[in-house]
Amino acid sequence: MVNAIEWKDGIVFMLDQSKLPIKVTYIKCTDYRMVAEGIRKLWIRGAPAIGIAAAMGIALGAQDIKTARFEEFIKAIEPICNKLLATRPTAVNIRWAVERIKQLLHAKKNEPVERLKQVLIEEAKTILAEDIEINKAIGRWGAEFIRDGDTVLTHCNAGSLATGGYGTATAPMLVARDQGKNIQVIADETRPVLQGARLTAWELMQAGIDVTLITDSTAGVLMQRKEIDLVIVGTDRTAKNGDVANKIGTYPLAVLCKEHKIPFYVAAPLSSIDFSISSGKQIPIEERGPEEVTHVFNRYRIAPEGVKVRNIAFDVTPHKYVTAIITEKGAFRPSDIKHLMRKKANIEALRLRPHTRGKKAKT
Repeated sequence: MVNAIEWKDGIVFMLDQSKLPIKVTYIKCTDYRMVAEGIRKLWIRGAPAIGIAAAMGIALGAQDIKTARFEEFIKAIEPICNKLLATRPTAVNIRWAVERIKQLLHAKKNEPVERLKQVLIEEAKTILAEDIEINKAIGRWGAEFIRDGDTVLTHCNAGSLATGGYGTATAPMLVARDQGKNIQVIADETRPVLQGARLTAWELMQAGIDVTLITDSTAGVLMQRKEIDLVIVGTDRTAKNGDVANKIGTYPLAVLCKEHKIPFYVAAPLSSIDFSISSGKQIPIEERGPEEVTHVFNRYRIAPEGVKVRNIAFDVTPHKYVTAIITEKGAFRPSDIKHLMRKKANIEALRLRPHTRGKKAKT
């Protein structure tokens, strides 16, 4: 398991994923502004991971607040939260982490400010530890849908680099491997920042998973040739109706799966499901700078100077293309996602079981 982020001795250590796989470098973030810069510049990326980073950034910034009064302390926390919230608008996990931290502070407002500073550090570490356990649970539920001999296609990076550890979309692959299933993984390169080529392929090779890298435009022909058995991707935000926002290129994959009758699964921790919005139309979609498209590694130009660029970072896959959303509570049809937060929800009855897939044909 690769550690994307860690709190140690009052410093946030962040793996600079923009340099992978050429160089493995950890950046020491000594204040919340550096954490925010790391999120914005993709030193760290992936919805769960940047949620963890946000919690650590708030804890880091809180240490420098000079007051003994709670009212002044919580007021000083606000611009720190706003700075972090402004970094990546599509992923809901930053907002989730910020709201969790604020609720915790208000619940403990009668405690001394110096104690609250320590509480924030402890909470950030707890969020990290919880995320790892959530990912393992996603892996256990998701592995039920992977048969011995399957070839799984994934897009972008939703592995340990994108989370606290173990990954979301990659977790079922790791569990399936540990169960003794013989599986292969196909990784899309994921233009323009090549997270699939630089991160997923590297990470799965480190884990001993049989992985093959393809260009994004190759997925269709492999499905046509019946060389793909299922697709598992991650998500940056899922709406209450099951619409899924993920890295650009996910929506075309889902459409291809529908055409070729291939299951399309989304690995989504409950923290990435935004129950406050009814559909994906309400998800803000980030557009990033042109240099990610015109250059590789922000250094080597591959396009004519001055060419106009549209660099839409995410797309929304309508729920009708999603076979199931795999969470730490189980796998569910998109139409059942809205029921998960109800106190009296019968989660066991709502779970989608793996018998809906036929047996892997022997070749």
